[in-house]
Amino acid sequence: LSTGEVLKNLNKFYKRKEIQRLGAENGLDARLFYQAFISFRKYIMESSSVSADLHIILNDICCDAGKYLGHVDDLFPFFLRHAKQIFPMLDCMDDLRKISDLRLPPNWYPDARAIQRKIIFHAGPTNSGKTYHAIQRFLSAKSGIYCGPLKLLAHEIFQKSNDANVPCDLLTGEERVYANEDARQAPHIACTIEMCSTNTPYEVAVIDEIQMIRDPARGWAWTRALLGLCAEEIHVCGEPAAIDLVTELMYTTGEEVEVRNYKRLTPLTVLDYALESLDNLQPGDCIVCFSKNDIYSVSRQIEARGLECAVIYGSLPPGTKLEQAKKFNDPDDPCKILVATDAIGMGLNLCIKRIIFNSIVKPTVNEKGEKEIDSITTSQALQIAGRAGRYGSSFKQGEVTTMHRDDLVQLKEILNDSVPPVKAAGLHPTPEQIEMFAYHLPDATLSNLIDIFVSLSQVDGLYFVCNIDDFKFLADMIQHIPLNLRSRYVFCTAPLNRKEPFVCTTLLKFARQFSRNEPLTFDWLCRHTKWPLAAPKNIKELVHLEAVHDVFDLYLWLSYRFMDMFPDAVLVRDIQKKLDDIIQIGVCNITRLIRASQSAAAPGTAEVVSEDFPLSRTKRDARVVSDRHGARSTEALSIAVGVPGERRVKNLKAYRSAARQEDLKSHGRGSLANRLLREGLLTQEMLRQLESEWQNQHRNGRYGLGSKRDDQNSSKETGKKKK
Repeated sequence: LSTGEVLKNLNKFYKRKEIQRLGAENGLDARLFYQAFISFRKYIMESSSVSADLHIILNDICCDAGKYLGHVDDLFPFFLRHAKQIFPMLDCMDDLRKISDLRLPPNWYPDARAIQRKIIFHAGPTNSGKTYHAIQRFLSAKSGIYCGPLKLLAHEIFQKSNDANVPCDLLTGEERVYANEDARQAPHIACTIEMCSTNTPYEVAVIDEIQMIRDPARGWAWTRALLGLCAEEIHVCGEPAAIDLVTELMYTTGEEVEVRNYKRLTPLTVLDYALESLDNLQPGDCIVCFSKNDIYSVSRQIEARGLECAVIYGSLPPGTKLEQAKKFNDPDDPCKILVATDAIGMGLNLCIKRIIFNSIVKPTVNEKGEKEIDSITTSQALQIAGRAGRYGSSFKQGEVTTMHRDDLVQLKEILNDSVPPVKAAGLHPTPEQIEMFAYHLPDATLSNLIDIFVSLSQVDGLYFVCNIDDFKFLADMIQHIPLNLRSRYVFCTAPLNRKEPFVCTTLLKFARQFSRNEPLTFDWLCRHTKWPLAAPKNIKELVHLEAVHDVFDLYLWLSYRFMDMFPDAVLVRDIQKKLDDIIQIGVCNITRLIRASQSAAAPGTAEVVSEDFPLSRTKRDARVVSDRHGARSTEALSIAVGVPGERRVKNLKAYRSAARQEDLKSHGRGSLANRLLREGLLTQEMLRQLESEWQNQHRNGRYGLGSKRDDQNSSKETGKKKK
């Protein structure tokens, strides 16, 4: 057979729409069809011989040109047989489709469907008393469960209940605390939402922050609680934007929703002026930043003015957050300013008079799992702004503004926009579903099983499959370690930040020792973390202590699931409390740590810690830079966006090639510098440093930006060299 003729006919076979349609009917989507064809073509072209029947078909097609004896479509049975050899799931596609059919989630919870539940939606903005009323019903019930998004919230309800002489247990991913000394289960329980039981009957259940049912990573937990809790009354608290979705979901279960609307208890005013300078700070002010570097920069500038400030951000341990909140709230403490991320949006009671947005853009993760930077949403802005003027605090009215004047107009637009309705609820494959997949595909890795499950899953318009990138990252990381499927699944659902190498490495070591059936002891953990640890001397050491705290959290989380293999939870919890105290010392002295970090860093370094947050370009990014500087400005912005931390300053040459001198000197409307400030890609401190460096290097003529005479002299010297 002519190799050229065979190849030409194989490619013709691949391009035929009828063949692609037949492939789809047999479970080969576009990606699998392409992969199967490449393998099939390689098999035919590189094999020294093929089966007689396939050879006859190829001969008929090539010699007869498809006129009488053969047609390229005749290759399909051979192609499908080959595809099933490399994709075994094609033989059991019908079974796999049934397993991954997610169109009727209410049917997963027969105990909840067996009772007629009463659904009450408490809808209102932050500081409207909606959760308070739901909790009052929780406390008056004979039994109840509170489900919240944060350990801090669960702990708060746990304390409130026991203070009100209503015995209540606490259940989070890392611990269970019993109200009764004899470890007898109390009739009430406060838990993080992932930990709620769908088998235990209660009189009242409270599901807090229901709008998080749309969360790309955790939304499945709210869906599970809403559909599966066995309670006579389900009290749902959250934004009015979720009312329609909850009503539709309950319609599919045959349950009606009673909506109770609440209004904010104290007035909230958006000011007509921006702060513009930290010299204008007042007691009770909270500056909200969306990156650690901005937290460090702003807090240092505040303390340089002789003011004390408390600091709260997401990666701090809960105990440290509470201590910082207590310090800020204490009327007798000289600390009257708070610098925080959007971590203050829920879980902390704070006496804030005025919220000041340092920036109105923040890094986010889109539905594809890509990193982006974009304006905060109306929901996020309202959640954060609503923390000002809390009911019952010393401030009877809340105020909101921005740090920069140009941001204020956009903030007002964001706050005046209506919150878009929540359109879909998250779902996640269960371990039972993955185990059934593994039965049909015993040789597939866990990461591949998840991929196949998602590709075959069917959902209706009310649901979506949650992002599973973190799960797959951990599955790939521990794939080489011999574990049974259920244990492997548990390790992959561990709550950790995959951007923290020390925590990821520890999980890998945990899994390896677990696979050898060797218990992870307290002594082993102390050796691994080099405990005891000293107070941090710089920001890098503080960040490492936060990572060690996360490692202790990971140990406690695994000890709750594998008690025999992680036996020293009590000892680990004790040293975690000591570590919390050490971190508190570091946070209280954060400006000293920043100074130490900057003095140790290379000259010209503007940031004290690099935040590895690769950002994908958005339409908004392109729009911002296209008006005046064209392609060169786009290049400059891509450098500013794509180069994290210190590299933004180190790439000054590329930045200068795109921006004119006045862009660094001018802070006026429309300049590149001003736009980068608004986008959160530069801070004022970085801008001043860039301007200073540019002026110094301009005087030295280092980058060819000197006078015409310098250019002429340079040209002459070049000419001499050529001669």
